[in-house]
Amino acid sequence: MCKNQRFVLLSLMLIIVTSLVVTGCQALQSPSKPKLRILSSSENKALIPLINKFTDTQGFDVEFVFKGSVDSMSELSSHYSEYDAVWLANSQWISMGDTNKRVKDQKSVMTSPVVWGIRKSVAEKLGFVGRDVTVQQLAEAVQQKKLQFAMTSASQSNSGASAYIGFLYAMLDNPSTLTIQDLQKPELAVKMKSLLSGVNRSSGSSEWLKDLFLKADFDAMVNYEAVLIDTNKSLIAANKEPLYLIYPTNGLTVADYSLGYINNGKAEAEERFKSLQGYLLSAGTQKEILSLGRRTGFGGVVSGVDKAVFNPDWGIDMSKTLSPIPFPEPEVIREALNSYQTLFKKPSYTVFCIDYSGSMSTNGGERGVKEAMGLLLNQEKSKQVLLQSSAEDTIVVMPFNSDIIDKWSAVGPGQFPALLDKIQKLGASGGTNIYDPSIAALNLLSRMDTDKYVVSVVLMTDGMSSGRINDFQQAYTTLGKDIPVFSITFGDADEKQLRAISNLTHADVFPSGGDLTGAFKKVRGYN
Repeated sequence: MCKNQRFVLLSLMLIIVTSLVVTGCQALQSPSKPKLRILSSSENKALIPLINKFTDTQGFDVEFVFKGSVDSMSELSSHYSEYDAVWLANSQWISMGDTNKRVKDQKSVMTSPVVWGIRKSVAEKLGFVGRDVTVQQLAEAVQQKKLQFAMTSASQSNSGASAYIGFLYAMLDNPSTLTIQDLQKPELAVKMKSLLSGVNRSSGSSEWLKDLFLKADFDAMVNYEAVLIDTNKSLIAANKEPLYLIYPTNGLTVADYSLGYINNGKAEAEERFKSLQGYLLSAGTQKEILSLGRRTGFGGVVSGVDKAVFNPDWGIDMSKTLSPIPFPEPEVIREALNSYQTLFKKPSYTVFCIDYSGSMSTNGGERGVKEAMGLLLNQEKSKQVLLQSSAEDTIVVMPFNSDIIDKWSAVGPGQFPALLDKIQKLGASGGTNIYDPSIAALNLLSRMDTDKYVVSVVLMTDGMSSGRINDFQQAYTTLGKDIPVFSITFGDADEKQLRAISNLTHADVFPSGGDLTGAFKKVRGYN
């Protein structure tokens, strides 16, 4: 091959590679077209193909920014100017966050009830198939150790928050409206603790919970009907037992997926918004949305549905009118979420393995870790983002470098200041070995009562580890228990090593991207 031919070939290869990188980064968006930027719940990812089909014929693209409910509420109150529209699973979060009254023209694009999905054989044993079921009957099955379930965090995700509000109404015998005085009734705390003791896995995302369910071995989860339909499709494709959907008769909530325009005085953005909203609400698109397992129409009743999607064998009855409970006032919701964090939810037992290797002192990692732990252990700060702890929450900190440096424990907020003081005073030095502290954390948590605690490990590191993943794999397999090991990366952390740990333990890796506190907030929604 001559010199000129080699030059042409290399040039063509460069063009192809550059094209692939741009396409991946832009997520099928044209770099030359203006964008409608939408703050969105993650469940709307399912509609991206429909939206891409629309924007292919338009002079603009749609850019989604996916955040959890609490973060979205915060964004609306403080960073609304960064978005053109908001599309959340529940309009209550828009109402609570829109303190500047910028959101207008809200319309529900679709609906999806928040329900229980129980493996059908388990549902049959419990006598729940083909009959109405109350929240109290579900709670009784939990109390009798016949049922455990996965659920997103009520303080971080809408599906968890919606289910939780429904539980409260049912346990209070369905008052006309929920009040702060209702939340303070001693008998409510007893009932809610009993029901939430059945939570065996929590998460900050409904979609992530679905993915976890498909990988692991659980009997039930609480989630959107649409997500459970998607779960069943995957279970059937894998020749696994599907879930049977339970619609609590006295504690049902419905996500309304309202799409609203954020009025920042941009006429062009408003026109793009109206065009997209009109497309989504058009008869043809609504039919396509229905085919994806999302309900349309008043009361959730829809005729002529595809029974392969809304399968009656899965407990879905599309001819039945949904009777959701009313959501309380925003201040009551806030107080209810505070009660969830500090009184009602199953206590957590979390081991934080924190990297104190020498590189931490030079890349900002040490400062970032101390700030992030300060957010958790300072209850005034943690309350602002609904991460405050209960009196029974246990936190163990295991600082490490090439060896385990120490082990510190604290039970409840009263002991947190002393723990934080130790974290702040320790300096960074030495090498990095993530495996020894992770194995020690597993051994510690294996002795904990998982009926009492939600257990997890949070590994925070900035570098490549010495040690062997095989040692960790053997230790985890030998224990034979579901103990997730989540990771937060910063600096030059080797994400490949951490992914191997998270994949094995059915957890996740949260890259900080320079925002360690933000990553920390995300991981706390899972434990």
